[in-house]
Amino acid sequence: MNIQKYLFLNQDKEYAEFQANLIPSIERKSIIGVRTPVLRKLAKDIVKSKEEIEFINILPHDYFEEYQLHSFIISLFNDFETCISEVEKFLPYIDNWATSDQLSPTIFKKHKSELLAHIKIWLNSDKTYTVRFAIGMLMRHFLDEDFDTKYNDMVANLRSDEYYINMMIAWYFATALAKQYNSTIPYIENKKLDVWTHNKTIQKAIESYRITKKQKEYLRTLKIK
Repeated sequence: MNIQKYLFLNQDKEYAEFQANLIPSIERKSIIGVRTPVLRKLAKDIVKSKEEIEFINILPHDYFEEYQLHSFIISLFNDFETCISEVEKFLPYIDNWATSDQLSPTIFKKHKSELLAHIKIWLNSDKTYTVRFAIGMLMRHFLDEDFDTKYNDMVANLRSDEYYINMMIAWYFATALAKQYNSTIPYIENKKLDVWTHNKTIQKAIESYRITKKQKEYLRTLKIK
């Protein structure tokens, strides 16, 4: 299959402009304009036809949609060791928040202890989207039955000048407030985050339907002016 040809056959130029506005960190010319459902279906077709190894071995890619497709393909892998190996190869090439956030292998939920060891390494990376991905994995897999305040500590201790890291920290803590309010509210009360991220966390939590009205009222009093 000629993947680039297929992508251009499914091009939506208006959608490309929309995507470009959402992802200013990448060049406009690298965005073809292919909608996510098309990419997800293509990923499944590629895996089904066993052509995935040929595609994911070609790095770097030329287009944003190829990176998205790469994320979707890896996310379908059902062998943990193969999946984590491919994730490790791929992470250094990710250059935008959308690809980082779309990379979410389903197999990870069955191997949380092994995943956690990798997350700890990724959090110390000097690459913005590797750190963002690590925070996202903690948010997706460690805020429910496996929750421990040590995960909050791992995220709260991060300090960065990168917008996309700080935004993910805020997203993490807003989600933690929704799922583990009593264990997480002290991080806001005691100002464990930098000012911008602290206030962004409160904003995102207040926007959440999972936070009660009473909790939202209290959170508003904790904003740093």
